[in-house]
Amino acid sequence: MSGTSQPGAPGAELMRASGLVLRFGGLTAVNEVSLSVGDREIVGLIGPNGAGKTTLFNILSGQLKPDAGSVHFAGKDITGASAATCARAGLGRTFQIVKPLTSLTVHENVTVGALLHHPLAAAREKAAQIVRRVGMAAVLDQQAGSLTLEARKRLELARALSIEPKLLLLDEILAGLNPSEVNESIHLIRSFSREDGLAVIMIEHNLHAVMSLADKVVVLDYGRKIAEGQPQDVVRDPAVVAAYLGSDD
Repeated sequence: MSGTSQPGAPGAELMRASGLVLRFGGLTAVNEVSLSVGDREIVGLIGPNGAGKTTLFNILSGQLKPDAGSVHFAGKDITGASAATCARAGLGRTFQIVKPLTSLTVHENVTVGALLHHPLAAAREKAAQIVRRVGMAAVLDQQAGSLTLEARKRLELARALSIEPKLLLLDEILAGLNPSEVNESIHLIRSFSREDGLAVIMIEHNLHAVMSLADKVVVLDYGRKIAEGQPQDVVRDPAVVAAYLGSDD
């Protein structure tokens, strides 16, 4: 229908980061990086270790304040806003090293996030729905500290979803999973965008996952954006190949 975003197609711009810079002493970890993500769009953020990907996530989600540049999200300037403010605005994120509240159950872990928008009874019901949504109903009342790595990754997703985000920032959510678990997670992440209408930016070293999921790919190297475009084009870009594999020059 003309003028209406269709399910499965990126819609209007949801986030725009412009000219972001962050320095740690003499090291420029993020150097004039700009990117955008549309409603329902899945953006792959790739690059070698140490390229500045997680640091960029920390700026976007309010853990770090940039030295320069701006972040606009859902029509508001959130540059330098706190992580709590970003979460309330609709930015959910996972972390590279998953750290659930190990003494609490799966249900209780997710309820903590749902309390951001709901009183306790409603938060518990919302949390139970989310746990089922990520395929963890069978371990709803299991202590988080006893979960496998794959289950902890699922719980990390559930915790990010618990704040009812518009945009998910996924930091290596597939790392350490076996091929079957990766494929299940790809299907789940795709459904967040195509069925639930969420936008996603995902840091990922698994190029199979990126090629399967991403509408576009952004590549960082030494803190700079060196490429952006369709996945099949970006992986053939000579600058990207050199960043990952080295150059003969």
